[in-house]
Amino acid sequence: MLLGRVASQMVSLVLVLLVLERYGSPALAGLATFLSLAPGLAVSPIAGTLLDRYGRRRLILLDYLVATVALLLLASLSLANALPVPLFLFIVAAQSLTFPLSTVGMRTLFPLVVPRPLWERANAIDSNGYAASSIVGPAIAGAVVAAFHGEGGLVAAAIAFALAAVVAAGAPDAEIRDVEHGPILRAAWDGVVHVARHPTLRGLAIGVSVGNLGNGILFITIPVIVLQRLGGTTVLVGQLFALMGVAAFVSVLVVGRIGTEGRERPFMIGSVLVGAAAVAFLLVRMDLAILVAALLIRGATEGLYDVPMFTLRQRRTDPAWLGRAFAVSMSLNFIGYPIGAAIGGTLAAAGPELALSVGLVFWLVAAASLYLFVPRA
Repeated sequence: MLLGRVASQMVSLVLVLLVLERYGSPALAGLATFLSLAPGLAVSPIAGTLLDRYGRRRLILLDYLVATVALLLLASLSLANALPVPLFLFIVAAQSLTFPLSTVGMRTLFPLVVPRPLWERANAIDSNGYAASSIVGPAIAGAVVAAFHGEGGLVAAAIAFALAAVVAAGAPDAEIRDVEHGPILRAAWDGVVHVARHPTLRGLAIGVSVGNLGNGILFITIPVIVLQRLGGTTVLVGQLFALMGVAAFVSVLVVGRIGTEGRERPFMIGSVLVGAAAVAFLLVRMDLAILVAALLIRGATEGLYDVPMFTLRQRRTDPAWLGRAFAVSMSLNFIGYPIGAAIGGTLAAAGPELALSVGLVFWLVAAASLYLFVPRA
């Protein structure tokens, strides 16, 4: 899990840095980020059905191998000056089609192998897998791109995925087989309907996806601020994302020790509002000190958001639906991120202040949505 997530964090930043380096277009960087995620999110109901029906290990392994091959292909074509924009975007989009297999597969293993009373702590470990990868991945990506350009970053991420595949090949599996043996597309559609009719999963889909619109905008805007406004380097970009990851790591460890049952909504809403307030200071003064402080605060609130959200979703989902329901729920929750990245690329080209202002609006709407649409019980 950790190796795969480090590789994914590297890819996310390397794609942005590669586009800014080779094509000089924030809008194209946002589009590349969108295509690296959106097609996979669109087919995630099918991925969830496959995970429920056929188990997790081999499908996780398949995604890691596809990612390895795709990244090496991108690096080779770019080094040969044979990577026009349409081909670049096509490979990025095609590679994304399998990523729900590993993302959902890993996430659904936790409630299957961990006793219910320990879910907060297990989810803290799970969430800190993301936090740790957000520390290591961007730092490595920024340093490698600075030394070996974007192509070197792609190769480094491919190596990380290959290592993850080696480990996954020998990992044990835990599975709940689908009791229905109907067509895969019908079972996938049933998962979509189940989430749409489930009050908690539906409410999370609305609130979290809107919040991720702002997160996607922020992810594209930070490199633009550092490289174009502050005159920084790709190494600094990676270090800033890593710094936010360190704060998130500590935050998740602390919150993982706290019982969240019955307090999930206020924790999540408070996290969104405090994080939005921190970013708002950049509209007053855009310098490195304010940027560091904003990212530290956002990282420090991460535990108040992730651990309650993961645990709430597990508590209110029937184990027989874990693969399908989590695939759809996670995709709906995350769909705002690639859309926000695409929006952020366009807005950041006009000015980072505009991009951050729109992100703030999305975060405020997200907080209101969590309050209105996620049931108390």
